Amino acid sequence: MKILQQWNDRDISWLQFNGRVLEEAAGPEVPLLERINFLAIYSSNLDEFYRVRMPVIKAIGKLEPGSATQITDVVKELINQQQQRFGAILGEQILPALRLQKINLVYNEPPPEGIRAMLQACFFDLLAAYIVLVPLTAAQPAFLENNKLYMLADLEEDARRSCYLVSIPSDKTPRFLHTVYEGITYVVFIDDIIRMHLGLIFKNAVIKGAYNIKITRDAELNLQDEYEGDIAVKIEEEIRKRDFGLATRLLYPPGMPPELLHTIVDTYGLQGANTTAGGYYHNLKDFFSFPVKPPALLYPPEPPFSLVSKWTSLFELIARKDFIVHTPYCSYDAVLRFFNEAAINPEVREVYTTLYRVARDSKIANALITAAKNGKKVTAFVELKARFDEENNIRWAKTMKAAGVKIIYSIPGLKVHAKVALVRIHREGRLKDFGLFSTGNFNEASARVYTDHILFTARPELLRELELLFIFLAKRRKPLPEEQSLFNTLLVAQFNLKQQFLHRVDVEINNAKRGLPAGITIKLNNLEEEAMISKLYEASCAGVTVNLIIRGICRLVPGVENLSGRIKVKRIVDRYLEHGRLFLFENNGDPQLYLGSADWMNRNLYRRIEVCFPVYDPGLKKELITILQMQWEDEAAAVWIGDEAQGIPLRGNKTAFRSQTAIYLYLKEKYENE
Repeated sequence: MKILQQWNDRDISWLQFNGRVLEEAAGPEVPLLERINFLAIYSSNLDEFYRVRMPVIKAIGKLEPGSATQITDVVKELINQQQQRFGAILGEQILPALRLQKINLVYNEPPPEGIRAMLQACFFDLLAAYIVLVPLTAAQPAFLENNKLYMLADLEEDARRSCYLVSIPSDKTPRFLHTVYEGITYVVFIDDIIRMHLGLIFKNAVIKGAYNIKITRDAELNLQDEYEGDIAVKIEEEIRKRDFGLATRLLYPPGMPPELLHTIVDTYGLQGANTTAGGYYHNLKDFFSFPVKPPALLYPPEPPFSLVSKWTSLFELIARKDFIVHTPYCSYDAVLRFFNEAAINPEVREVYTTLYRVARDSKIANALITAAKNGKKVTAFVELKARFDEENNIRWAKTMKAAGVKIIYSIPGLKVHAKVALVRIHREGRLKDFGLFSTGNFNEASARVYTDHILFTARPELLRELELLFIFLAKRRKPLPEEQSLFNTLLVAQFNLKQQFLHRVDVEINNAKRGLPAGITIKLNNLEEEAMISKLYEASCAGVTVNLIIRGICRLVPGVENLSGRIKVKRIVDRYLEHGRLFLFENNGDPQLYLGSADWMNRNLYRRIEVCFPVYDPGLKKELITILQMQWEDEAAAVWIGDEAQGIPLRGNKTAFRSQTAIYLYLKEKYENE
């Protein structure tokens, strides 16, 4: 008898998603350098998993030894399988394909004699300035930095064995050196340049071996729900401690003698970390900076098209009609103009926005600074607890505050993950409101690769509640019981978001039971929260067809009789990162559509301020439903999640439907003909 499985494990589900990313690197129809980028994405994702999730898995293991140990074993085995797959894709597919293009990535082999003089010059002129030697002794072990590359040099000096850690300065210099020799472009790891010159560093020793190692450490900041003093100062203190967290992984290469591994583990007290045999090189997220980029080996450019280039005033356009920018298919210029025009328009009185992940060179932040200097009242809620962006957000918050922008910092116990903005213009004796509601961050860098949807609107019913949201955020506290009814049109986590989504599913359940049209299509990054999943199970059992597009974590188990028989789940991984959240409810033939910032995860529903918003304009609703349907019909980049196993997309089939290409062509034709 088949045991009813109700929940997938979140970490295994996430690792399966990362495995899907890895498979993009194996697709022969994916441009060669883009395949290298997918290797970098996989590697970067896995590093974050070890920094963020492994400490949690270990903590659960101490509390629940039985089942948690089993999950830990599955996680380790899955990662090991993926690491082997990574090595096979790189060594058996990508390196030979590069050589056919006369690009030789020198990988675990001696570089040709003809470029050695140039490599020596690089060693002395660039690398030597940053090389630090650390003797490996138990008496005074030096601290090994998080994700920093080291080379363990195994030496014989005066008939005695000794070991040194040699720093590889990939955080100070480019990871690769490239040069052309006899018509071939050679790309060399700086690791190998240092390895070549160990004899010059250790002149009186015999080099018996050199092995790259890396330690990954816990990245969680120790932030209490309640604290006193300046939160920016508190977070800066914790950021300084982050790289000194407990070790969660030790990576070492094949062929490293077991006694050296034991010495490293004992010297640095790494018994609690996962010791993992990786490849010969670590931090392959550095493939993002692969130095040779012939355009023919990249995705062909898809120039984004502008929706606002013909308009001299963006606010006049918004006053006429709602419109939506779909990144990266549409240009981000409309978002930038929203803030830029607000900065210089003499009628603008007030500007409000939330900022979660600020671009490093943010045009939006600069526009807010200009607006403040031009006498507008500018308020920015900056979330300082956005993981791995804390330092950058603090820097921008200080810069904006110094220029006169009113900065509201994080709420104790909550993250503000909403992506909204409000501009108030004084016309004819009263204030007229204009708003932005987005599924993604106000970040012009990520907008080039994240698929998101940004609504521009002047609808009073939305903007009245948006004003209430900013008034609430200024209080920097959790909502009080009497504030629960503050929002009716917007769905705001901590107020009504979970309840309203449960209600919308209940409407579909009741319609199905009455024989009326009923259906649910939802697109999320992650689906984890059990109450929401249980409600979808209930809908399936009531006869509602549920179609889900879930990019990452999916704890829901589809296709199980008497539980989820009417639920199907797809995962899309393609050129652009699928990031927009869409919620479509059939509603007896009158579809209700919401967009927003919230996944259905515990953190989004219970520990964040999120905003989801309805789409009222019939034309925009039709446009979004068309896009959603294209994504559901994807064959080329989508896989089924469930009993069909993870599946393999039909990439090799040139007639297979690919949603990202179809969406670009659909929007291009639509807006060029307007």
